[in-house]
Amino acid sequence: MITANDVARVFDTILSTPGMNEPVKMDLKISRKNVLLLCHLIHDGLNLREGSSMLLEGISEQARAELESLSAECLQKAGLIEVHEKLAGISASIKS
Repeated sequence: MITANDVARVFDTILSTPGMNEPVKMDLKISRKNVLLLCHLIHDGLNLREGSSMLLEGISEQARAELESLSAECLQKAGLIEVHEKLAGISASIKS
């Protein structure tokens, strides 16, 4: 049976292969609805509790910052920053 340590080692091996840190230019067309969903998934994924994802447990602060920046850039380009903030406010008030 594969252990949590084995899974962590596999993820670490994959993420440290040559070329994984090289930037990739992507031309992406995505609906505004999916931009909101993607940004929500990024935010929630970065806030997962310890033990819930082997891959995300080992994420560096630099990688975290890059994903947060990507999320913010997507919202800005789609003109959805204010909508996203209002939806986040509604979501937070429901959880309270």
